[in-house]
Amino acid sequence: MLSHPEMCRQRLKIKDCLVNPDEIRESERSSKIWLFYKLYQKTPVTTKYVLVVVRIMNGEGFIVTAFFTDKIKKGELIWRKSQ
Repeated sequence: MLSHPEMCRQRLKIKDCLVNPDEIRESERSSKIWLFYKLYQKTPVTTKYVLVVVRIMNGEGFIVTAFFTDKIKKGELIWRKSQ
């Protein structure tokens, strides 16, 4: 998280994003990269999505990076929370 200093002390938001995402998309670059999104009204940088990038290997995933973003990126929809 050193390349995203605004993510300091955001471990609970990252975990919540993985456990209870608003949406999961497959990266346009690789089917082995999944993008987990969750919108938060209050963050250190205003209303933003937390994006957790997860690489899937051997049936398991690991976090590549996490950061705040203002919009959901393109990619095939894997799952969306029902409204």
